[in-house]
Amino acid sequence: MGSCLSVTVARDRCYTRAFRAAGLRATDVTLGDGATVHIWVPRLPDRSRPALVLLHGFGATATWQWAPYLGPLLRAGFDLYVPDLLFFGGSSAPGPDRSESYQARCVVGALDAVGVGRFGLVGVSYGGFVGYRVAALYPGAVERVVLICAGVCLEERDLAAGLFVVSDVADAAGILLPQRPEKLRQLVRLTFCRPPRVMPTCFIRDYIQVMCRDYVKEKTELLHALIHDRKLPDLPRITQPTLIIWGEQDRVFPLELAHRLKRYLDENCQMVVIKNAGHAVNLEKPKEVCKHILAFFLDSGSPDIYNGHMV
Repeated sequence: MGSCLSVTVARDRCYTRAFRAAGLRATDVTLGDGATVHIWVPRLPDRSRPALVLLHGFGATATWQWAPYLGPLLRAGFDLYVPDLLFFGGSSAPGPDRSESYQARCVVGALDAVGVGRFGLVGVSYGGFVGYRVAALYPGAVERVVLICAGVCLEERDLAAGLFVVSDVADAAGILLPQRPEKLRQLVRLTFCRPPRVMPTCFIRDYIQVMCRDYVKEKTELLHALIHDRKLPDLPRITQPTLIIWGEQDRVFPLELAHRLKRYLDENCQMVVIKNAGHAVNLEKPKEVCKHILAFFLDSGSPDIYNGHMV
């Protein structure tokens, strides 16, 4: 995964230790079609605690995006289940299906294998696309949904219409799967409201080598499957209570998509817009985002209805 002197490897190990210190352990679930889902699960699951599934975005693995949330969510009484989506971290699949529906089926297959039947769900960006499909395909399993900067209401024609900073999937892949320092700098400027002022090239090259070189072809295919021929009328309406959280300065999925999703789900949905935050709102404002997640799940009634373990 990189040399022993790699700053990125060292940080990755810190995140892994944080997950272990929080009482989670990593396990690999092999599904019937040969797909493998790497998932963090409670070392000592408690059937009295509600299960909460956290789905990461396109930028990194589960540990990199969810480490700041472990403490508050665990103290609030949740059992956490945190998978790597296919072709991120330790998850992969041998078949050609790159749809978010397939990702959703694999997530639920892994949860079923570790004994989780009902759960709340939080998805960031691409993880929100997958989480939305989980909620649509398995309405009896998903109690509530939080979607963070997840532009599930986008249409392919939006690219040509200029809603995004890119005009086609190839441009998007070049930024979201950076292979050169200038592309990673562009990605950081695009996703953060206040990007770091100094980004040394040596650290950037190290990050690209460790985090951005695996499954480039498969991830590019994920983007194509996500956007190709996407039309709003084809999107199923999920029925679970849903919270939309968005960074006001999001330049990857502009705020218009949040309002579009709010209109699409209508009264079944709440929306929170966080100021001074961009697409990476989960990393820029973790305390504020976590506060809204907890309020949505815990202030809505007894958490007992989120008991995620099969008897």
